[in-house]
Amino acid sequence: MGTLKIHNNKEIGERIKFRRQDIQMSQEKLAEILEVSYQQVQRYESGKNAINVERIQQVANALGVRVSYFFEESSEPIAADPSGYFISSDVKVLLRHFSKVTGKAAREFVITAARLAAKKNE
Repeated sequence: MGTLKIHNNKEIGERIKFRRQDIQMSQEKLAEILEVSYQQVQRYESGKNAINVERIQQVANALGVRVSYFFEESSEPIAADPSGYFISSDVKVLLRHFSKVTGKAAREFVITAARLAAKKNE
């Protein structure tokens, strides 16, 4: 698990929005679960309104994540538990393209290239 840190309202809101969209939940549905207006959900997601501790627990429950999801330092995905971690847009793009690669040799080539690039950065 990554280090916990205090994020600003905008970062927390972005994570709420990302997770909500990831599970294909509408703002209206989340609002219904939280017993607030969809406009209030919009304000949370945009960072215009702060979220208190009780509300963030309700949001975490509604979105099926731990509260720590909103405070993780790392944006690295964890393959064993993808529902609880934020995935950066670069990783999403990479996964989308990789999923379209067919053929064992081509996939192994991409994986090898990624490993070599990662080792070069160490």
